[in-house]
Amino acid sequence: MIDPKLFREKPEYVKSVLATRGVSLSLIDDYLNADQQWRSELSLIDSLKMKRNQLTPKGKPTPEQLASLKDLSNQIKQEHDTVESLERNVRQLAQQLPNIPLQDVPVGASEEDNSILKIVGDIPSFSFKPKSHDELGISRGIFDFEQATKITGARFMVGHQKGAQLERALINFMLDIHTSNHDYQEVQVPVIINSNSLFGTGQLPKFDSDLFKLDQSDYWLSPTAEVQLTNLFKNQVIQEDQLPIAVTAATACFRKEAGSYGKDVKGIIRQHQFNKVELVRISHPEDSHNQLNQLLSHAEKILQMLNLPYRVVELCTGDLGFSSAKTFDLEVWFPSQNSYREISSCSNFLDFQSRRAMIRYKQKKGGNVNYVHTINGSGLAVGRTFAAILENYQQADGSIVVPESLKPYLRFDLL
Repeated sequence: MIDPKLFREKPEYVKSVLATRGVSLSLIDDYLNADQQWRSELSLIDSLKMKRNQLTPKGKPTPEQLASLKDLSNQIKQEHDTVESLERNVRQLAQQLPNIPLQDVPVGASEEDNSILKIVGDIPSFSFKPKSHDELGISRGIFDFEQATKITGARFMVGHQKGAQLERALINFMLDIHTSNHDYQEVQVPVIINSNSLFGTGQLPKFDSDLFKLDQSDYWLSPTAEVQLTNLFKNQVIQEDQLPIAVTAATACFRKEAGSYGKDVKGIIRQHQFNKVELVRISHPEDSHNQLNQLLSHAEKILQMLNLPYRVVELCTGDLGFSSAKTFDLEVWFPSQNSYREISSCSNFLDFQSRRAMIRYKQKKGGNVNYVHTINGSGLAVGRTFAAILENYQQADGSIVVPESLKPYLRFDLL
């Protein structure tokens, strides 16, 4: 959540910045008014308590004094009930407000206004019309959608033989690079999570319709390991000299993807279940910009080692995720679509998530306790990396060459 002091001290600034994210000004006004009512009620209780203290005699109270003190105590109790109701309202309104973008984030209304920062790698040239990854996968017998439909339903996949082995190889390759070449600690986490964890990273309450909930429980299927990795530090106070902390995990992820359509319905670009290697960094506030750039370079390294052409895009204010203050997307080239597609989002959330999850650090000098900054990104989405390899490494006969960096993880050179 946003620091309430910022709303109170700079309300017009907050309004103008959140307006670039498409936030209704009436919602911000509702929050400001509710916050003012809540604080006024707290002041009233303080004054009533002060009055009660002044009326409390040092000796035995008279019946009149007892009656006055009882009336004041009853009034204070009633006001406490009002305060609790007002506080709930303030909290509910605050939970609907997205993060404030950093000042250098480009202003825009949609993805059309995003900024392309750089393009890396050469787009492959084919002497034939390149096939889509789903055509290639089916023709090579490495994955099957019909079997998955029988088992579960639409938007699931069964991997076979070399396809299953390639998926596993990609996960191991990514984890090895991030733990050996970079500074991440590998963690194995549950894929079933509770509501409190989803609230901590900002998926709840706003995005419950895109999540799978287990019936008659407080359990959900995780949409991203960002949730688990960030909540490892929930309700903790970290020593300043322990920062930054970097963790990674490979997990299955689950999303309803209710709003996707068109070409994404086919293939493995947008499925209900997919594997992903996630990167999370817990940072000192003064270092979070540098930490975001590091995390971005770590995700880029995977694409570079796989020799996949990609570009880096900075998201504008209108395209930022709910919890993000700044986001860089990595987009990999898909020959069959003649376009780049997102394969990782790398974001700095500042203290937005840490306020919700109560993740703080203790300063070495002075001992003050403040909120950390959280940074995360995919390193990478495994299914999309799989699909990009099929399309960019395809041959005229329909076979797919294995990238050099993956060959140590596989017993074959050709799919």
